[in-house]
Amino acid sequence: MSRKGTALTLVPPIASLPVRRPAPPPATALQSRHPLDKLQEFLLVAPVLLFSMVAHEFAHGYAALKQGDPTAFQLGRLTWNPLKHIDPFFTILLPVITFFTGGFIFGGAKPVPVTPRNYRNYRRGDIIVSLAGIASNLAIAVACVAITAAIGWTARAVPSLATTASLLQRMAMFGVLFNLVLAVFNLLPLPPLDGSHVVKYLLPPAWAIRYQQVGMYGIFILVFMLMTKVGGVVLSFWMTPVIRGYEIVLRSVYDLLVPSPISSLYLQRILGF
Repeated sequence: MSRKGTALTLVPPIASLPVRRPAPPPATALQSRHPLDKLQEFLLVAPVLLFSMVAHEFAHGYAALKQGDPTAFQLGRLTWNPLKHIDPFFTILLPVITFFTGGFIFGGAKPVPVTPRNYRNYRRGDIIVSLAGIASNLAIAVACVAITAAIGWTARAVPSLATTASLLQRMAMFGVLFNLVLAVFNLLPLPPLDGSHVVKYLLPPAWAIRYQQVGMYGIFILVFMLMTKVGGVVLSFWMTPVIRGYEIVLRSVYDLLVPSPISSLYLQRILGF
């Protein structure tokens, strides 16, 4: 039995997304974030963070079941109950520490167990199960865009809901960002991330074996990439489509966003309005 090693991911908080910005506006409360503001932001994004990671792992388990492997189902992991997917360190402690001490969130859910030899077709099953998590995150990102628009239309019809609508839209837009990051990050061709399960079938057999052996050191390579300038350059290049995609989404729904003292100023800064 093996485990899908795809749970780890990182994402910058919305207010620190490294996109191209025009000249900054006059000093405001946004530039002197109070600890309570950070706490509020974390409480807003935590449910989205947890749901997205659970969906990613659930998708792996469900796809494995459809390909003939009941391991996740038999072990009680094919469930939406977040308690079954929580790892005390990676799901709780690490995200809290990285959010409040750094400029990003780093963490993940407990990898879902799979038994690849149970797949009816090993190669096809391995690819489908690996890409299922990525597909789930892309679907959630699209759903969050639709939710953002729906909230905006509702707030226009019922202005008294503006405050609630603004908070819900911030959650939804974080859902777009986080799920785009989760999908693209897991496409990295670094074992044991999801992308490696596709790349290995494109290599000659001897190379594929050596390539999979890199998986034993995959987590250390990821840490190196996160902690060094060279790794940061690689990750920045890899994540460029996420930044561009997120900017496109922001522009497409900008007119439907409900203004708030923080989010409206931030959006004006990154969009150049």
